[in-house]
Amino acid sequence: MSRTFPADSVGLVTPQSAHFDEPLELDCGRRLPAYDLVFETYGELNRERSNAVLVCHALSGNHHAAGYHADDERKPGWWDKCIGPGKPIDTNRFFVVCPNNLGGCHGSTGPTAVNPDTGRIYGADFPIVTTRDWCRSQRRLGERLGIRCWAAVVGGSLGGMQVLQWAIDYPDQIKHAVVIAAAPRLSAQNIAFNEVARQAILSDPDFRAGHYAADGKLPRRGLALARMLGHITYLSDGAMREKFGRELREGKLSFNYDVEFEVESYLRYQGQSFVERFDANTYLLMTKALDYFDPAAEHGGDLATTLRAVEARSLVIAFTSDWRFPPQRSREMVKGLIDANKEVSYAEITSTLGHDAFLMDSPQYMRVLGNYLSRVAAEAGT
Repeated sequence: MSRTFPADSVGLVTPQSAHFDEPLELDCGRRLPAYDLVFETYGELNRERSNAVLVCHALSGNHHAAGYHADDERKPGWWDKCIGPGKPIDTNRFFVVCPNNLGGCHGSTGPTAVNPDTGRIYGADFPIVTTRDWCRSQRRLGERLGIRCWAAVVGGSLGGMQVLQWAIDYPDQIKHAVVIAAAPRLSAQNIAFNEVARQAILSDPDFRAGHYAADGKLPRRGLALARMLGHITYLSDGAMREKFGRELREGKLSFNYDVEFEVESYLRYQGQSFVERFDANTYLLMTKALDYFDPAAEHGGDLATTLRAVEARSLVIAFTSDWRFPPQRSREMVKGLIDANKEVSYAEITSTLGHDAFLMDSPQYMRVLGNYLSRVAAEAGT
C-alpha cells in the first residue's frame, strides 16, 4: 500500500541528471572537460517559461530540497518546510529547480566521481570550485531546461552567496534575488572555523592525502569532528541552553572522558551520522568556496560598485540570533544595494535558533518569504 503524503507536500520525487560535454572553465585556472549535474524539479513550467525558481543549497545540502524519494523515507528534503503546494515557494505557482552543486557528493561530478583522464576516483585531484563556477554550471542547466530568465533565485547561507553571485554575473537572467542568512564575504572568525574543520579532516590518518576511497578508507574521525564544530556554530547559545542545558545522561558525574552531558551525546551523534552521508573531500571543497567568496574584491572591496551590475529586485533576510552570519552582515548587503540605487527589501526575523533558523518554519519568516514570493508569482503570471 502506497503512502499518503500531506496535501502541502510535493510527494514522491525522482532526481534527474544532466550531462554536459562542453568544457567548463573554472576560476582556479583548470577546466572540467565534461560533467554531470543531478537536480530535482517540483511544479510545472508555464507556457511563457516565466515561473522558474532556482534554489541554491548550503554547505551540506544537496538537490533533494523537498518531497520524498520513497514511500518509506522518514525525512523529506532539506527545505520541505518552504517548498510545496501553498508553501512560501508554492509549487502550484512555481517551477522549482534545485541542483546538487559541482563538487558535491550526491550525484553531481565531484571528488567521488571518476576522473575520465585516469579512470580512477578524483578524490583530492578534483579542482576547487567557487560560487562563480557554480553559477556558470547552473546557468547551463537552466538553458538545458529552456529557462532563459529565472523568476527568482533563492538560497540560504552558502546558497545565499550563490544568489548574490547570480545577480552580479547574470543580471538579465534573474528577476528577483532572495538572499537568506548570508554575508557579502566571510569574516576572519568564520574562515578560522572553516580552517579548524579542515585540519580535523586533513590530520586524520585515514585521509590518505585525499585518496582514501582508493585505499578503501574513510576519515571518519576527522569528518565527524569537522561536523561537530560546524554544528556548534549553526546553533545559538540560547537554543543549546534550551535544548540541553547542563543535563547529564546518567543523572550524575562519572569522572571520566566518556559522554556525560546530553549536548556531548547530541554532537557525537551529529558527527557520526554525517560521516555516513557526506564526503570529506567535498567538505574541504565547500568550505574553501565559502572562504573565497568575495565579489567586491574585484572592485577594491567596494560592494556598492560591485552591485551596480545587479538588475534584480532583492529580498534580504537575517535572523537575530545568527552569530555565524549575523544581521549586520546582511545589512552590509542591503546598504550596498541601496548605495547602488537598487530596489531591496530587508527583514530581520526574531529567532532563538541561530543560523539554522533559515531551515525552520517560524511564522514570521514564512510570512515574509511567502508574501514576497507571492508577488513574484503574480508578476510571473501565475
